[in-house]
Amino acid sequence: MVDEKRFAVLIDADNVSAKYIKYILDEISNYGVATYKRIYGDWTKSTAGSWKDVLLENSVTPVQQYSYTVGKNATDSAMIIDAMDILYSGNVEGFCIVSSDSDFTKLSSRLRESGMLVVGMGEKKTPKPFIAACNQFKYLDVLAETEKKSIEMEDVRKTPLSSGFISKQTEMKESTETTSVENEFKVSNNQDTLEIVKNMTDINVIKSAIIKMMNEIDAEDQSMNMGELGSRLVKRYPDFDVRNYGDTKLSKFLRKFDFLEIKAKGKEGTSMWVSLRQEGEQQNQEKPVINRKKRRNYKRNKK
Repeated sequence: MVDEKRFAVLIDADNVSAKYIKYILDEISNYGVATYKRIYGDWTKSTAGSWKDVLLENSVTPVQQYSYTVGKNATDSAMIIDAMDILYSGNVEGFCIVSSDSDFTKLSSRLRESGMLVVGMGEKKTPKPFIAACNQFKYLDVLAETEKKSIEMEDVRKTPLSSGFISKQTEMKESTETTSVENEFKVSNNQDTLEIVKNMTDINVIKSAIIKMMNEIDAEDQSMNMGELGSRLVKRYPDFDVRNYGDTKLSKFLRKFDFLEIKAKGKEGTSMWVSLRQEGEQQNQEKPVINRKKRRNYKRNKK
């Protein structure tokens, strides 16, 4: 059994809503075990009341930090000091910094320099410098929305006579689906969506990176394991997550690109490999099929 990484989860209560606590802990469980779970804020303020109800349920330790002067954020300083103490203790292999504040940019960089795996989490307002300083960054807005959609879909499946409805919906979706990647990522009129897309790595940047990585492969068949391709994208773009682009799996995300070909290899086809399509194959896919009607020969009946 492979040993799981130990993480210190440090939450800035001044910049993160209590409604995200479940998504924070569920997401970090995909990376390892949360050895430290601490949240920092001034618990004498009425604004911190929403956190008090969820701390005991999730075994999160509150750390009291008074505001010494107006306009200065003492909570950030307390988090940074504790993070360095935990780093020097040698009890963890990773940190989860939960905040939408750019003040933690330098802390994340320092932790990475010490060999720590840094996972950042924040809302859509999180500045780019903090995102780039982390090994990986997760948008709490997207995690919450993905969970909500999953629950709604599960409720529909449990509804009697829903199977026919679901298959009909799936059929309609497939018939209207387009191979154009740009159409999959049209900007919504919703202001919240506009802000999320603005802060995320643009899909065209991801597309160019994939093409470049595939062209640099030395293998004879010019193919790369799908898992490795996903890992390389995360290393280049810390905020890369297929859920940000409306997908739940990497395979579904990659199938949106018509220049990629995905094949199964290994025993029972359990290993998925990605390669670039040949120019001829791509043109054949994009070229519409023209149905030519055969001319009918009419014979005159002799009188």
